[in-house]
Amino acid sequence: MTKNDFLNKSKTFSVLLALFFSTCLFAQQNDIPPETENQFWKNVQFGGGIGLGFGSGYTDISLAPSAIYNFNQYVALGVGAQYKYLKQKDFYASHLYGGSVIGLFNPINQIQLSAELEQLRVNVNLDGSNSNSQDYWNTGLFLGAGYRSGNATIGARYNVLSDKNNIYGSAFMPFIRVYF
Repeated sequence: MTKNDFLNKSKTFSVLLALFFSTCLFAQQNDIPPETENQFWKNVQFGGGIGLGFGSGYTDISLAPSAIYNFNQYVALGVGAQYKYLKQKDFYASHLYGGSVIGLFNPINQIQLSAELEQLRVNVNLDGSNSNSQDYWNTGLFLGAGYRSGNATIGARYNVLSDKNNIYGSAFMPFIRVYF
């Protein structure tokens, strides 16, 4: 047997061996029953909030998408992102952006309790003075309760970490939460 014959037979054997193993690997792909493949996405809900506020020299634009995973009819856990632009003419302009983690508990179908940890980066530019611009992190821990009907919940939440430097006007805030 010459060297070329040996190389040709080795190549043929290698190709046949690769085809055999690839066929075995493809045969293993459909072991998951079709009803369990998409079970994760059946338990995911998307929602969030959009806000627009305009006044005499005042602008407030916010976008806050979020998603939750329902472990069962009582407990859900999710994440969210947030961006907010605030401007008061001749005074300041600010950008707030960050994320949050939310836990929801429904002891009965109509009541929803929530805990949300929010971390926002705050950039405030005071007009007329760059030296007074501020750039800092703000953390909030909100505990809330609401009345739930279908996909919507209306209620109130309280920031237990609120202090005099809070970026919100008050530690107590009403909310409307909708997930589809």
